[in-house]
Amino acid sequence: MDGVRTMIGISDLSPRYAIRRLGEADADDMLRFCQGNAQFYRYCGAEPSKARILSDMRVAPPGVDRADKYYVGFFRDGELTAVLDLIDGYPEPDIAYIGFFMMNAALQGRQIGSGIIRDVCAHLKRIGKTAVRLAIAEDNPQANHFWRKNGFRVVKKVPMDGWTALVAEKALI
Repeated sequence: MDGVRTMIGISDLSPRYAIRRLGEADADDMLRFCQGNAQFYRYCGAEPSKARILSDMRVAPPGVDRADKYYVGFFRDGELTAVLDLIDGYPEPDIAYIGFFMMNAALQGRQIGSGIIRDVCAHLKRIGKTAVRLAIAEDNPQANHFWRKNGFRVVKKVPMDGWTALVAEKALI
């Protein structure tokens, strides 16, 4: 990159979905969405709550401007299909970080999530990102399979509060 940051255009993250930022007004819908995905919470030692969701919508890693955080929903026919928390420029300016990705439980197993991740990665590559990183709960077989199937490779293990995170990365170049 030439040092000029290109903002992530959320509508460009996927051509197949209506995409918009999620905010406080979406918290109750998000809580129901998350409660339908119990497996995720079983492995990371947390339970979905409105307070946690509101916090997740706002929190960004140290040194990251909140303008570089994109907490968005992917909608088809008015139905929330997936939620993505994407951090631009973390941990390096040419890397994007997925803090959270969750599919509507009723739509899992149909390659929809993989399609969304392919679209997101293609857009990030177009705007000059060289890699995407994320953390996977080591003991979550569904998440491990999903992210590895989508080209993410574990680069290190990090002990968390009661669980182990696998930091994984997908090269875009």
